[in-house]
Amino acid sequence: MKSKGEISKFIEKYFLHFNAATVVDAAKAYESQLEKGGKMLVSLAGAMSTAELGKIFAEMIREDKVHIVSCTGANLEEDIMNLVAHSHYERVPNYRDLTPQQEWELLEKGLNRVTDTCIPEEEAFRRLQEHIFKIWKDAEEAGERYFPHEFMYKLLLSGVLEEYYEIDIKDSWMYAAAKANLPMVVPGWEDSTMGNIFASYVMKGALKASTMKSGIEYMTFLADWYTENSKDGIGFFQIGGGIAGDFPICVVPMLYQDLERTDTPFWNYFCQISDSTTSYGSYSGAVPNEKITWGKLDIDTPKFVIESDATIVAPLIFGYLLDM
Repeated sequence: MKSKGEISKFIEKYFLHFNAATVVDAAKAYESQLEKGGKMLVSLAGAMSTAELGKIFAEMIREDKVHIVSCTGANLEEDIMNLVAHSHYERVPNYRDLTPQQEWELLEKGLNRVTDTCIPEEEAFRRLQEHIFKIWKDAEEAGERYFPHEFMYKLLLSGVLEEYYEIDIKDSWMYAAAKANLPMVVPGWEDSTMGNIFASYVMKGALKASTMKSGIEYMTFLADWYTENSKDGIGFFQIGGGIAGDFPICVVPMLYQDLERTDTPFWNYFCQISDSTTSYGSYSGAVPNEKITWGKLDIDTPKFVIESDATIVAPLIFGYLLDM
C-alpha cells in the first residue's frame, strides 16, 4: 500500500473528536472494506456534480474504489453539463441575499440557480438535448431499450460532445464511469431535466416511453448485481439523503423478505454524510440503527453518520482513500 500523503496525515493528526473523528473512522473503515475484497456503492444526492465533486470522484472510479453508483437524474446529467458548458456558468456568492425579483431576472437570462451556481440553460440543457434525442431515437428505431445512464454513456463515448469540452476530461466522473462501464442505478430519473425532456417527446409522439428502461427494471438489475457481488460484502457510502440513498439500500430487504432469499447478506459498511438533523419521520435524518429494523443493516455493521457539508467532507474522505 502506498504511504499516505499530506492531506491524509493532516486529518489523522487534527481530526480527533466529534464529526471530525468520524470522518477519519469512516475513511479507515472504507479502506478496510476494500482491503478485505469487499465492494462499495456510493450514492450521490443533492447537486454534487454541480459542486464539481467529479474532480476527485472520477479518480475514485479510475482507482477501482467505487463499484456501483446510485445517483439522482440531476447528478447524472449535471456532470456532463459542466463538462460542455463550464465557462457559461455563473457564480452568485451572495445568493442568500437575492430578492424574488432578482431570482426572476436570473430565469429570464436563462440561468437556473443551484445554491451559489447558475447553470446556463442554452449552453448546457439544450446542447445535450440535441444530441441525446438522436441517440434515444436511433435506439427506438432499432428496437432497443436502455437505462438512462446507458444512454448517457453512449453520448459520452460517441465523441459528439468533444468539440464542446471546457474542462479537463479527467475531471468528469461520468466520463470515467462510461469508460469503466460502471454499474449504476438512477432512481426517479424522470424528475431530472433530461427526464422532463424525454417525457415531452413522449407527449408529442416523437418517442415511446418504453424506449427508456424503468425504475422497476433498475431495482431488478440491482438485485441481480447485489446477489452476484456480495460474497465478500458490499458497503454503502451515502452522500446526502433522499431517493439516491433510499432506493438502493432497500434491495437487501427486498431480496431477503420478498424473494425469501434468506442467505442474502446485509450491507456490511454504512456511512452517511448529511446535514439533516435527526427528526421525526425523516429518512435523511434517521439514525443508522433504525435501518436494522428494516432489514438493511446488521447489528455489527460498521455505521457512521457525519453531520456536515458533503462538499467539504466527501473530498477529504476520498483524498484519504487515494493516499493524497
